[in-house]
Amino acid sequence: MATTRQGAARNRVRLIGGAWRRRLLEFPSRPGLRPTPDRVRETVFNWLAPFLPGAVCLDLFAGSGAFGFEALSRGAARAVLVEQDLEALAALRANRAKLKADDAEIVAGEALGYLDGPATAFDIVFLDPPYAGGLLNPCLDLLAGRGWLKAGGWIYLEAREGEVLRLPAGWRLARSKTAGQVGYHLARTTRPEEAV
Repeated sequence: MATTRQGAARNRVRLIGGAWRRRLLEFPSRPGLRPTPDRVRETVFNWLAPFLPGAVCLDLFAGSGAFGFEALSRGAARAVLVEQDLEALAALRANRAKLKADDAEIVAGEALGYLDGPATAFDIVFLDPPYAGGLLNPCLDLLAGRGWLKAGGWIYLEAREGEVLRLPAGWRLARSKTAGQVGYHLARTTRPEEAV
């Protein structure tokens, strides 16, 4: 999610690739809702391109839904989008209907509460919490400790530049870049054959 644009385009974000390329997602003005800029998402999805077809994805702080819907647009089999804000949830449901995105499951709830529930192993997790909430590292701990990622699974992390990431044991940072004041990263869990 990073800074929103001003003016008419402020509450819209476009999908940048795949079956729904150039389709617009509309979302409400809500505190902390800051869709990730197109160029950052383009880079992230270029990194993930070989792993998206058939993947099962979790968009943990869904907001506008840009990550979850983009993953489906590019061939993911299923995406779970978790969001607690009621207005954002309504927009996610409207965008799902507009796109006819039957493989998008929208879950109403708070991210830490969701991760405290029964775990399902995902291939790819998008983790882009509000910067001020201090939620990034607690989410990483729950994702690793409760089996939310498959062996060899990928996790996208977005944080304020300089925020300390505490990657769980058995995870490694694969890619890392900055855009303005935002650091964005791709980490991977270790496959059993890669463990030392």
